[in-house]
Amino acid sequence: MNRPDLGAARWRKSSVSGDGGCVEVACVNGEVGVRDTKDRGSGPVLTFTEREWAAFLAGARAGEFDIGRLAS
Repeated sequence: MNRPDLGAARWRKSSVSGDGGCVEVACVNGEVGVRDTKDRGSGPVLTFTEREWAAFLAGARAGEFDIGRLAS
């Protein structure tokens, strides 16, 4: 799979992130990139298709990834 060029991406940080646990998200040409804010673009970037990202968000909204559920 070819990685999208995220050099010109407009990264967005969650308004509820803080305490060093911040991630940024950008969408370019149907691909969604996720990176750690403190790496300032020099660290790894996870990429997902829009469909994969939508499935993740739906699961997050439904509580599927809550810490208590992951630990059990």
